[in-house]
Amino acid sequence: MIPFSVLDLAPIVEGASAQDAIERASRLATHVDRLGYNRYWLAEHHNMPGIASAATAVMIARAGRDTKTIRLGAGGIMLPNHAPIMIAEQFGTLDAIYPGRIDLGLGRAPGGDQLVAQALRRTMVGGEDRFPREVMELQAYLGPVQPGQRVQAVPGGGSNVPLWILGSSTFGAQLAAHLGLPYAFASHFAPQQMMQAISIYRETFQPSEQLKKPYVMLGFNMIAADTDEEAHVLASSLRRTFVNLRRGTPTRLSPPDLSFDEEIQPHEHTMLETILSCSAVGSPQTVETKLKSFLEKTGADEMILSANIYDEKARHRSYEIAAEVRERLTVPKAAE
Repeated sequence: MIPFSVLDLAPIVEGASAQDAIERASRLATHVDRLGYNRYWLAEHHNMPGIASAATAVMIARAGRDTKTIRLGAGGIMLPNHAPIMIAEQFGTLDAIYPGRIDLGLGRAPGGDQLVAQALRRTMVGGEDRFPREVMELQAYLGPVQPGQRVQAVPGGGSNVPLWILGSSTFGAQLAAHLGLPYAFASHFAPQQMMQAISIYRETFQPSEQLKKPYVMLGFNMIAADTDEEAHVLASSLRRTFVNLRRGTPTRLSPPDLSFDEEIQPHEHTMLETILSCSAVGSPQTVETKLKSFLEKTGADEMILSANIYDEKARHRSYEIAAEVRERLTVPKAAE
């Protein structure tokens, strides 16, 4: 069975608070742990009124409190926003609390717009250009402490917390392949270069101490319900979120409302078709068909599912359906 994992943006829904979103995130982690999901990842975003996971390491620590076996991680930490030693210390601490269960996915975007990047970094000199070097610096801090090493991550040194490279373009694929690290592609919101990036990663992969052969995890939107009609209604919240974001007016996750679809302009419909091309919206049968087709096309080693659904009960049900579908999926592995 192909592993299924969960990507949570800790959505803040209309009429609720960030505190409520944090509690919902914790309950979701517990729920998917019981369902047998492989990983529960949170993502670093800033200045987003509908996302509560800005302090990603803190959120991971909270999620771990009531989970037992699921891996916990960041999908991801936007490394140019931080000094590598600070991330090594944070995730070394998490590994000390939850040994053997922590993942560290790394991205090079700011997790917000350029004003956010300026506020976070104070200077934009270098920025994303330093990303490969800072990944290797972080890797060294998490690796074995060397004799005479004057700057150490404590905790962190010797923890060997597994690193992942995240991306939505071919840059991340090239870096992950060069460093011999697993690669997670953001196909759930930026699918345009997915197949090209997968091909580059697999064809140029160089084995490392962490990973002997390429390993690809792909993002996928999952809005599953007992009927196609119900799922389509639930997905209206996600459609509205993407449209508002592209209009420059990000909002909290709104209740399902099909009437908003009537306000979507033709060019926005085209945008949604592209962004949501890596999605399954529908009944268990519909979801199974779409997932199987996607896996046959990509040969993904693992799927990480995002279910941005307003109603908490419906969101949990979506992940239940996906877990049930996973039990039935039989997809031949693509050649590496």
